[in-house]
Amino acid sequence: MEKNKKVKIIDLGLKPYIESLEIQEDYFNGIIDLKRSNRKNQTSVLTDNYLLLVEHPPVFTLGKSGKIEHLLVNQETLAKKGIEFHQTNRGGDITFHGPGQLVIYPIFDLDNFFTDIHKYLRFLEQAVIDALKEYGLKAKRSPGETGVWLDVNTPFARKICAMGVRASRWVTMHGLALNINIDLGYFDHIVPCGIQGKGVTSLAEELGKEIDFELVKEKLKNHLGSLFDVHWI
Repeated sequence: MEKNKKVKIIDLGLKPYIESLEIQEDYFNGIIDLKRSNRKNQTSVLTDNYLLLVEHPPVFTLGKSGKIEHLLVNQETLAKKGIEFHQTNRGGDITFHGPGQLVIYPIFDLDNFFTDIHKYLRFLEQAVIDALKEYGLKAKRSPGETGVWLDVNTPFARKICAMGVRASRWVTMHGLALNINIDLGYFDHIVPCGIQGKGVTSLAEELGKEIDFELVKEKLKNHLGSLFDVHWI
C-alpha cells in the first residue's frame, strides 16, 4: 500500500489552547473522514500528515485520566493570575503550557509510518533526547512514566518534557511540550503530570541562560524528521 511520508509544518506562533485544539481536531477529523471514505468506497486516496508548532498563553490542562485534586489552586486564583484551565481528551494527568515552552502536535496517520503507538511515543521522546544532547544534556526516559527527564533514578529527577497523546484509527493528536525559557513558577500550582515528589526544569534553567527558541525548534524538527523518515513541506 502506498504511504505518504510528507508532513506539512504549520507554525501557529502564540495561540490560545482552545483555538489550537480546534485546529488540531479539524485536521484529525479530516484524516479520519478520508480513511472512512476509503474503506467505504474501496478507494486509496492518500491521507495527509501535519506537524503543528505552538506556544500557548498560560493554561493548565487536565488529561482524561487526570485527577482534579492535582490542581492546587482554585478558580478565583487562576483568574487573578490570568491562567486558563481546560479538561481535554489526551492521555496523562495535569500539565502547564505557557510562553517559552515549545508545544508540538503531530497529526500523523500512522498507517503512513508504522502502526505501533508504543513506538510512536518512544520516537517522540527520542527526538527530544537527541535534541537535548546537542546542548550537552543527558536526558533519559523514566521507567513507567512518559516524557523526558534528567537525573532519572536519583533524588534530583526532574522533568523537562511532558507528553500526552490521543489516537483513533491510527491517527494521532496532542503531543509533547518541551520547557525552554518557560517560567517554572507556574508548576508550583499543580502536581505536574500527577507525579509527587519530582521536579520540573527547563533548558534555560539547566544551562543558566536564555535559549534561542527558534534554534531548538529547528533541532527538534530535524530529529523528528530523521526518526519518522519524513519529507517536510
